[in-house]
Amino acid sequence: LFITLSVILPSQLLLRSFEKTTDLELDQKKLGITEMSGFICGYVSSVFYLGSRFPQLYKNFQRKSTEGTSYMLFVLAMLGNFTYGLSLVLKLPAVRHNKNQYVIHHLPWLIGSFGVLVLDFFMTAQFIVYRKHKTTQSNLLALEVEPLLVDEEET
Repeated sequence: LFITLSVILPSQLLLRSFEKTTDLELDQKKLGITEMSGFICGYVSSVFYLGSRFPQLYKNFQRKSTEGTSYMLFVLAMLGNFTYGLSLVLKLPAVRHNKNQYVIHHLPWLIGSFGVLVLDFFMTAQFIVYRKHKTTQSNLLALEVEPLLVDEEET
């Protein structure tokens, strides 16, 4: 990833500006190293993005609690992923052949946005399952009557 971003991508951008050939049909049919670098970065990004949810899901599962986790963060992330994925889908070209090519070219970002959206639904399920129920009035009363300071010599 570091090599792609720091060496190959800038050098290809510089070489592309010096290229004399501008045959658009030829460029559309072949994958250049710049476009391939973009695909690689997209797939690596998808893996990291999908992997980012698993540690939190596992931690919540182990603790049987979502305490300390902000649900609003996940709601906003869900809305962001949904609208981003929807924008990619709504930009589909009208021609069927171009639709298939468009989906293939945008697959890493579709997987990233909709895949994380699915994992965020699991997070929502954990928030529902592990939410704390209101404590009963008797528990609150016991805490109110319990002395704050206990003389250690009496025990």
